[in-house]
Amino acid sequence: MKLLVALSALVLTTALAVTAPAGAEDDLTLDAVTGRAAEPAAERAAPSVRVTGNGYGHGHGLSQYGAQGAAGQGLSHREILGFYYPGLTWGRAGGNVSVLLTADTSTDVVVVDRGGLRYRSLGNGRTVRLTKPRAARLWRITPSAGGRTSTLAWKGQRGRWTKVRTTPGEAQFTAGGEPITLVTPSGRRAYRGVLRSAGATATTVQRDTVNVVPLDSYLKGVVPREVPASWRAAALRSQAVAARTYAAFDRRDGTARHYQICDTTSCQVYGGFTDEHPATNRAIDATRGQVLLTADGLPAFTQFSASNGGYLAAGSQPYLVAKRDPYDTAYRGWTATISADLARRVAAANPDDPTDIGTFRSMTVLGRDGGGAYGGRVTSIRITGTAGSTVLTGENFRYLAALRSTLFTLG
Repeated sequence: MKLLVALSALVLTTALAVTAPAGAEDDLTLDAVTGRAAEPAAERAAPSVRVTGNGYGHGHGLSQYGAQGAAGQGLSHREILGFYYPGLTWGRAGGNVSVLLTADTSTDVVVVDRGGLRYRSLGNGRTVRLTKPRAARLWRITPSAGGRTSTLAWKGQRGRWTKVRTTPGEAQFTAGGEPITLVTPSGRRAYRGVLRSAGATATTVQRDTVNVVPLDSYLKGVVPREVPASWRAAALRSQAVAARTYAAFDRRDGTARHYQICDTTSCQVYGGFTDEHPATNRAIDATRGQVLLTADGLPAFTQFSASNGGYLAAGSQPYLVAKRDPYDTAYRGWTATISADLARRVAAANPDDPTDIGTFRSMTVLGRDGGGAYGGRVTSIRITGTAGSTVLTGENFRYLAALRSTLFTLG
């Protein structure tokens, strides 16, 4: 949900000034010393553009820093959420959610031996308790027979994998709700619920590791990754309800066969049992099952970001409104520098119109949404070079240039 990335760009010494011709603000093309048109790119140093902005993230819905500010003024989590998502009603959601674990890039599922560990075949529904051999330190599920079956094996402290059995269909590990430690190429991490070997089709060797877990248990691995656990209780509870609602929305609209939500910023950052914290667990327990519903009784699209810069951005839903936010005072006046090389690479990576602009010459903001600082968030921007130009949406530019938000000005 949040793009928490930092910009590190080469700062060059060319002096620039800002001109503002009618209909095109923040146009960087004149020499600051002489006031004359800049010399041809081949005859001068490549320019760099200084960016000044407010906020961190897209600015839709809940501001996490705003929730913390509102909690500091005594607002409850229900009052906070009513401010950020006006017009929604309260409801409840439970059940399980299936999460794609993107860190496990291999086709097998490897877990650490523990008490109560069980293996279950999804093909015949049979469950086997893994109590022997005592030398086992690791257990593994691999797809076999072109993905139509699964093979269970164990491994000791040393030596090779020893096959135990092959069962029909996909398979999974469980431990009666207790955490299971997953072994991935990047390290080990524990998860509640089920660790499943599953694929986009029922018969594929290209399987993923999927964590099937109760919704509130899932949240316990989400909330401490989204906000500091040291924050005020009302802010943590607000985040818990927003994250629960967002997961329920994704679960309903998921299109993949074998999972409903991912564990990255493309969905919600999820770290499993390893990332749980007592303070955020208490916030989740205190709001157990609570979600926000639309007029038709369905989970809302409860977007959230770190900071809206003092002004909410209008979103794709009627409850994602644009208005001033008196509670969010974070991330004011941040700066970044966009070098000529970065500007050229951003232009070439434009998903709407990738263009080799040649040597960078200027950057012009074409449109803003009219809300908040600087006349509003940037909605479109042109990058011009010696060989051409390209126009990006504000969000595409923010992402490709690694800026904190689209609420910025040039120069």
